[in-house]
Amino acid sequence: MSTEMRRALSLALLMLAGCDATQPGPVANAHGEDKPVFPRADRPVATIVSARWSTEEARDRLNEAELVMDKAGIAPGMTVADIGAGEGYYTIRMAQRVGPDGRVLAEDIIPQIRDALAQRVARERLDNVSVRLGEPDDAKLPANSFDRVLMVHMYHEIAEPYAFLWNLRPSLRPGGRVVVVDADRATRNHGTPPALLKCEFEAVGYKLVELQRMPSAGGYIAMFTPAGPRPEPKDIVPCRVPAPTPSATPTGTHKG
Repeated sequence: MSTEMRRALSLALLMLAGCDATQPGPVANAHGEDKPVFPRADRPVATIVSARWSTEEARDRLNEAELVMDKAGIAPGMTVADIGAGEGYYTIRMAQRVGPDGRVLAEDIIPQIRDALAQRVARERLDNVSVRLGEPDDAKLPANSFDRVLMVHMYHEIAEPYAFLWNLRPSLRPGGRVVVVDADRATRNHGTPPALLKCEFEAVGYKLVELQRMPSAGGYIAMFTPAGPRPEPKDIVPCRVPAPTPSATPTGTHKG
């Protein structure tokens, strides 16, 4: 081996020694810019198993959507986002509630579901509804646009809650609220304990406004509003989920 080749090999080995593959590097977004790094959630994430939580007929028999919209204060003329809209149960009913002077943006992260919902919106001639494809850590909502943002039976499916809530916050208008409907059980069992929900929202600079049990909606309804400055991603302190006791069962916290 020549002297030049030995030098080149030594330089390559030194460069490799200086690299630590265990340390995450910055991730670039679509514009080539570094995305901020957020803490990971200290909890299991439920898998997305269906675009439907229950049949629309069964939910209407319980007057679910009307009760949730009443609790959330959704009124004619408002602009509302339906996150994880699925087949559009809430999208359709909120479009009727906000009326022609209001707007509904329906978001989902699965292209096929987004496309099916867009077809339904066109078929039912809902001119005040638009449909958008979001990302798992960012709903891609326009800033300063929404009076209410609804997340119904889907929060436990968000794998990066701190990034998601951080990106969501600028979309709210002054006085706007994020409305979460979920079951009171472990996230692995398709629910979110209210204490964990409150902790994760507060970590990103939201304040709990109201929390009520809602058996008709499968659990509870919680409402949050931004409070104070939005923290820098590096300053977010993740919530810690206590390990289950040996006597606990996977559904032992279910109250819905």
